Amino acid sequence: MLLYVIRHGQTDYNKEDRLQGARDIPLNDTGRAQATGNGRTLAGLESLELPLPEFDWVASPLGRTRETMELVRKAAGLEPRDYRTDQLLIELSFGDWEGHTLEEVAAHSPHLIEQREQGKWDFRPPGARAESYAMLAQRIDRFLETVTRPTICVAHGGVVRALFNRIGHVPGDEAAMIDIPQDRVLKIDGASIGWV
Repeated sequence: MLLYVIRHGQTDYNKEDRLQGARDIPLNDTGRAQATGNGRTLAGLESLELPLPEFDWVASPLGRTRETMELVRKAAGLEPRDYRTDQLLIELSFGDWEGHTLEEVAAHSPHLIEQREQGKWDFRPPGARAESYAMLAQRIDRFLETVTRPTICVAHGGVVRALFNRIGHVPGDEAAMIDIPQDRVLKIDGASIGWV
């Protein structure tokens, strides 16, 4: 498997440390610059295994990932909209917590924050659609089964954490705490995973 993964650029929710999850929050100016920079990084990789147009390009269908993908492709000299989306790549849902900071949640539900800190990977916030990282990782397993050729993917921080768990064998609670930059490109080559 050969997979390059980019986290979407910064949003105002990221800047404010708000849980955005499956909410459709647009990029801010910093995020647009990060996406453009990641496109230049890809275009400048001397060790790239194939010409960029020969990769399968896929993004989460949320607006921030689609905008990131289009800026990445434009900066790499490609037609911005020539890619596909996959629902399996949507960020995990934080349920009722979406739109709030953890500090705001703690003010109302400190016991839930305590539960989350004791086992972040398996913790599921309240709300009908809410997911745990473990649930997200099962979705990512299904996505990985579809990767049949070299692929460039734009997704979310939670998705990248799940990839570190699944490919890099980072234990769940540790993977859930990894800081995922928005201005770097992650390379997965077989069982190897790391930033380029």
